[in-house]
Amino acid sequence: MAQACRRRFVVENQSSPLKEIVMTQTNSNKSKVAVIGLGNIGNVVAANLVKGNRPVIVADRKIEKATELAQKLGTLVQPREILAAVKEADIIVFAIWFSAIKELLHQYASELEGKIIVDPSNPIAPDDKGGFKKIIGENESAGEILSSLLPKNARLAKTLGTLGVASLAGAAFQKPEPAVLFYATNDTNINGDIEQLIHDNGFEPVRIGGIDQSIRIEVFGDLHEFGALGKTVTLQGAKEKLGEVSIAV
Repeated sequence: MAQACRRRFVVENQSSPLKEIVMTQTNSNKSKVAVIGLGNIGNVVAANLVKGNRPVIVADRKIEKATELAQKLGTLVQPREILAAVKEADIIVFAIWFSAIKELLHQYASELEGKIIVDPSNPIAPDDKGGFKKIIGENESAGEILSSLLPKNARLAKTLGTLGVASLAGAAFQKPEPAVLFYATNDTNINGDIEQLIHDNGFEPVRIGGIDQSIRIEVFGDLHEFGALGKTVTLQGAKEKLGEVSIAV
């Protein structure tokens, strides 16, 4: 009991010189994360992870972008070339366009074997009316298409793209109740990794089912901010939307 109280004091006491050691030990037990692609989403995810005290590898086609972001965000961020990032990390967040993810799944197929791949993509492109349109079939999802292209033993989770960039940044670490980020995956063995990743981004994770449900959390889906949901929600709001018994476990 005394040890538990002491550990809680060390973690909570901001002035304790031992806090950094404790947090470093905690982080060492987490899977290594790499964010590939440093556009709007990639930059926000990396910044959120740093705010959540989660080390992150960042990579882009231009190493200069990764180096610049690392200098901006601090020592928790390590810049790498894409190949090195894929090899080093356990969880790969492909914060790039849907079509580019397909290319990299093929290009780095051997290096991605056995990895956890996170897909935040939305299969959309600008239309001629100032908005966006889907670039795949109306009833197709990026998640399902990418799941058919996975390298050997790789596992896919759909998440981090269910909110617009502004909300992904602005609603992170919201208090008193965190905002929800939905996710979908066929492999429940990675639920813990994905939920920790979402927590470290400053959100409450809610699994909606397998990849066959990913269309719901892509743009225009009923659980996307730019779809029928139309806003961020807390856990209570998610339960009301899904029905408490419908939230997957």
